[in-house]
Amino acid sequence: MRIHIATDHAGLEFSQFLQDHLAQAGHEVIDHGPKEYDALDDYPAFCINAAAAVAADQAAGVDALGIVFGGSGNGEQIAANKVKGIRAALVWSQATAQLAREHNNANVISIGARQHTLEEAVGFIDTFIAEPFPGDERHVRRIAQLAEYETTGDIAGKGVDKY
Repeated sequence: MRIHIATDHAGLEFSQFLQDHLAQAGHEVIDHGPKEYDALDDYPAFCINAAAAVAADQAAGVDALGIVFGGSGNGEQIAANKVKGIRAALVWSQATAQLAREHNNANVISIGARQHTLEEAVGFIDTFIAEPFPGDERHVRRIAQLAEYETTGDIAGKGVDKY
């Protein structure tokens, strides 16, 4: 599987370790930055680039997922979710990593590097990658509604308010 990774300065050490871990597990890892520590760097472009690469790969039929890191993971998740076709989930436990795939078919996860140990993050990531999306009708339906809203600004027949 191809794994796209991005971070900011807070997750740089995590990112470097995890790239090695994932490569040793047989994954093709693509680093979207940063390449070196800069306490003043800005995460949005790094995370958007990783998410856009996941979306492009998936559209082309390539088996790909993404992982983004930051101090809390919140901003990185928000940035990734700005990319059309991305469903980024903030992961803070094994259960949320599993459910991100199982219920939401998340294609990117975000982890707070200052919130977890490296060992915890590895566990979350390994769980996320290993968990298949079972394709239960209710989850497929909900994901389709999100995609519809992302494209049209509405979910037909669901009473989405227009502001």
